[in-house]
Amino acid sequence: MLVPGLQLFSLLTSLFCWDTNQTIMSAEGTEETPKTNPENIKEAKSIYEFTANDIQGNPVSLEKYKGHVCIIVNVASQCGLTKNNYAELVELHNEYAESKGLKILAFPCNQFAGQEPGSNADICQFMQTKNVKFDMFAKVNVNGNDAHPLWKYLKHKQGGTLGDFIKWNFTKFIVDKNGQPVERHGPNTNPKDLVKSLQKYW
Repeated sequence: MLVPGLQLFSLLTSLFCWDTNQTIMSAEGTEETPKTNPENIKEAKSIYEFTANDIQGNPVSLEKYKGHVCIIVNVASQCGLTKNNYAELVELHNEYAESKGLKILAFPCNQFAGQEPGSNADICQFMQTKNVKFDMFAKVNVNGNDAHPLWKYLKHKQGGTLGDFIKWNFTKFIVDKNGQPVERHGPNTNPKDLVKSLQKYW
């Protein structure tokens, strides 16, 4: 029998993550591509043409972010960069979500040294320990043929050094108010270092 404090935590966790098991998953445990995404990502005009499942398994049209500057980032819970990146992403959200309309879209990915091995439910519980209030999506691939179409589009629009592929956890894309990926920053760029760039698009 749970003591009252643990019972409350268990209840809150179940309410927050109540439908994580509804996410449509592939055999590898990653989100399957929603059918509403463009067949040819090179013809897409903005991120608003894409759909992705949130951490609770609900399909989300990225049209909801129209008029907002966004940071789109691939995250992992067991990376050496995890502590600082999560802390600073939370700070950015707390400081600029209301005042500037900043939206942060985080996509868990297990393609880099297996550093995001858990289920969506596990990730959901982890993000609570980090006080995450920004938008967390279901686990995806960001590289390879089965990469989520949004990530194929981001890489197409903002190529990286030595190739377009994502190199590691916490690669960050800035998207302007028109849904255009305008900047790409590597894993070693701290989220708070993006403020000067973000100010150009507010």
